[in-house]
Amino acid sequence: MTRKLVTRGARVGFVAAVFAAGWLCGVAVQEPAEAQMGDLGKEAMKQAGEGGGALGQAAKLGTTIGEMQENVTELQKSLETLNQIKAALGG
Repeated sequence: MTRKLVTRGARVGFVAAVFAAGWLCGVAVQEPAEAQMGDLGKEAMKQAGEGGGALGQAAKLGTTIGEMQENVTELQKSLETLNQIKAALGG
């Protein structure tokens, strides 16, 4: 009886260890796909905007807001550069 219990426990432990090792390897190797979807999302919004109707207008609005955000980010970078130059000149 004890031998059967030990054998069953060892079997369960082995299966759990194999599962844990596979899970850890999977987590360590998995790469995010977000970087690959950036251009596809823009292209999909552009195509939806050309469709017309309420969905087309909403897509155009989304595209416009995205472009505005990019412009604001670029302006903020320029402002930071100007502030660094001003600080370097003693202003």
